[in-house]
Amino acid sequence: MVGLVAVVIVLATSVAGLGALYAARANAQTAAEAAALAAAVSTYPPASPMHPVQAASRAAAENGAGLVTCRCPRDSSLVVRVVEVVTVVTALVPVFGQWDVRAVARAEFDPLRWLGG
Repeated sequence: MVGLVAVVIVLATSVAGLGALYAARANAQTAAEAAALAAAVSTYPPASPMHPVQAASRAAAENGAGLVTCRCPRDSSLVVRVVEVVTVVTALVPVFGQWDVRAVARAEFDPLRWLGG
């Protein structure tokens, strides 16, 4: 009986840990996608007064994540650009402690389309 209880406890802990990692992964990906979209628009100064890194950081934070990197230089030209962001969410995994879960997202912005062309 004691062995069965131990197996159940190990399985429950494992399932809880996997659930925490899965939820963190989903949150990190959602935050990365939101941050990439926000940063993409902000790379074109007439579209947004906010710097792309600020926009990405704000969007990531609003979705429960931190911004790790943002490849999103500002550009006043009408060239199509792609930004890439990496976000991180910390998950608390039973027995194993805190784990950082990262996600990457890219977004494209076409200033001509934004201008209606």
